[in-house]
Amino acid sequence: MWLPLLGLLIGVSLGLLSDIQIPQMYSSYLSIAVLAALDTLFGGIRAHLQQVYDDKVFISGFFFNIALAAGLSFLGVNLGVDLYLAAVFAFGVRLFQNIALIRRTLLMKWTERKKSS
Repeated sequence: MWLPLLGLLIGVSLGLLSDIQIPQMYSSYLSIAVLAALDTLFGGIRAHLQQVYDDKVFISGFFFNIALAAGLSFLGVNLGVDLYLAAVFAFGVRLFQNIALIRRTLLMKWTERKKSS
């Protein structure tokens, strides 16, 4: 469970310490890709807490979600439609659902642990 969080911490630290500039034309692609990656990360944490975590599902979901989000953004830009908003909505809803399930699971485990002691 701590490996994804460690990777996130290292990635954020490297991002803050580096001076990499992303061109403006790629900023929407990057924001969608980050949202998709966060969705997958919190989905992996949720799966671990529910004891159904699988490395293959996590890795394939991570890359597939990023590719899907970037593809929707690219298609939307080429069609002249704000199609990336569909990806923002979909991944945003899933992200909040995963966070809510993580919170509920942790609260249940904390309550059970408190009752047993």
